[in-house]
Amino acid sequence: TTAGTGSESTRYAVVYFKEQKQSITHESIIPNYVLLEPSVLKTLPVYQKKCTMLDALCQGIESWWSINSNDESKAYSKIAVESIIKYMDSYIYDNDELAAEKIMLAANYSGRAINITQTTAAHAMSYKLTSIYNLPHGHAVSICLPYIWRFMSDNTNLCVDPRGEKYLQNIFSDISRALCSNNPTEAIDNFTTMLKRMQIIAPNEVSKDDLHNLIKSVNPTRLKNNPVELNASAITLLYKKILSYGSDEERNKNDLA
Repeated sequence: TTAGTGSESTRYAVVYFKEQKQSITHESIIPNYVLLEPSVLKTLPVYQKKCTMLDALCQGIESWWSINSNDESKAYSKIAVESIIKYMDSYIYDNDELAAEKIMLAANYSGRAINITQTTAAHAMSYKLTSIYNLPHGHAVSICLPYIWRFMSDNTNLCVDPRGEKYLQNIFSDISRALCSNNPTEAIDNFTTMLKRMQIIAPNEVSKDDLHNLIKSVNPTRLKNNPVELNASAITLLYKKILSYGSDEERNKNDLA
């Protein structure tokens, strides 16, 4: 009924229990057949179209840079990201039938990608945003991703992918091209502009307790898939950036020196 999670092509099932996301993983969860019917997207509210599509886009990007990526997963990610960028406007604003079909397929490919790689820091940092501020999942993930990408791009020396820092820089360049951008800086700026145009914004009333709960909620297992090391200081800095929390001086840095 939506084009977002691509869960029909994954081995994961998800529930929230006591405000914590719990995942069940087993190969038997993957169905033998899937019916992708884009006509059901016609009556989906525009905001839900945006949020679910952004989830698929973030999955494609995160899978692409995951330390678990391989040639197959990267091929799926490329298809997903390029299709979403090409058809997103006609899907969201024109209710175009072909665009709906392409976005639904892109979401399926993003699911195939994360079925191989799992997600990374943007997803790990999004879940508590959803439970505290009642943000749809795709909304929460998408406001995290550009800040995390910028931090990683500025700190590739902290790369933990065994393929190395240069490999990661090349991956960031590949993702940028799929986003119709010349380099990671331009891609991140374009991604941020896209969110503003869609009116996908971060919560603006954040308490100290909220910040503390967000920081301690991040699942270390999902961070292990991230190509750049994120310690507690990095996570704190990133949440402050995402939520515009604290002074400009606190937020206007991208390193931990």
